[in-house]
Amino acid sequence: MSEKIELEVVVPGELTGKRLDQVVAQLFSEYSRSRLQSWIKDGFVTVDGKHAKIREKLYGGERIRVDATVEPIESHAAENIPLDIVYEDDDILVVNKPAGLVVHPAVGHRSGTLLNALLHHFPDIALVPRAGIVHRLDMDTTGLMVVAKTIQAQTELVCQLQDRSMGREYEAIVLGVMTGGGCVDEPMGRHTKNRLKMAVIRGGKEAVTHYRVLEKLRVHTHLRLKLETGRTHQIRVHMAHINYPLVGDQLYGGRFRMPKGASEETQVVLQGFKRQALHAKKLELWHPATREQMSWEVDLPEDFQQLLAALQQDSKDYEDDDF
Repeated sequence: MSEKIELEVVVPGELTGKRLDQVVAQLFSEYSRSRLQSWIKDGFVTVDGKHAKIREKLYGGERIRVDATVEPIESHAAENIPLDIVYEDDDILVVNKPAGLVVHPAVGHRSGTLLNALLHHFPDIALVPRAGIVHRLDMDTTGLMVVAKTIQAQTELVCQLQDRSMGREYEAIVLGVMTGGGCVDEPMGRHTKNRLKMAVIRGGKEAVTHYRVLEKLRVHTHLRLKLETGRTHQIRVHMAHINYPLVGDQLYGGRFRMPKGASEETQVVLQGFKRQALHAKKLELWHPATREQMSWEVDLPEDFQQLLAALQQDSKDYEDDDF
């Protein structure tokens, strides 16, 4: 079922001289600028009863009216896929995504995605672009994601991502022993030769990753990471760039190398861990409706815990042998 949007306002004098798209963006800030512009282009916005152009200047006192219809997503089916819901209200949904779940349908993954699950759990989310998905996790990355249940909530959450007021923290295990924490501030873009990969490139988009050491292991490091920006594969690319690739990262980690001296038990766990050791541990944001600051944190998934325990035991065995 489609949703009817009806808005009306008189332009205040302080906006005199501004263009129509600038005025509606300020007066109807709960909707994204791109959505409002598309409504103007499609003739859903009138000024004093007449259709107007995006760049038309206003002088105060005009009556702007929006009569638009939001159509639901038609191309994707609702599927009864279980969701680990950490929090839900009328505006947002926070889920703990498992490994192996693709977020959005794409080539090779037309069904069985988080989007399909969301359409089943809350059918009205079909009225929100991309079913309310405002940020993504890679298929094999686990952890927290927020989803908007209304267009207004989506606009606000996207703004928080853009102004970096949404906090996202991860845990990872990397190959190599770090001496301490730091920051990777390197621009990123599409790899020049392999279009499936991202890379640090000159002239790319700004990408900033902060990291600190949680535990030094024999030949690995357990890290906590905080994103300032949210580029595709950002943590995986940045850690590989400084020569500390994520354990299990088959795209950026290079050829698998078994650490020298690893016990048989450790070798089995490492060989069996077929995904990147990355977990979205903590999410912090301002609620789009109440403006309350909210925060969630979830435990590491079982396979990550088993990997960490095996590497901790490996370090202990090495220390005992050395002693």
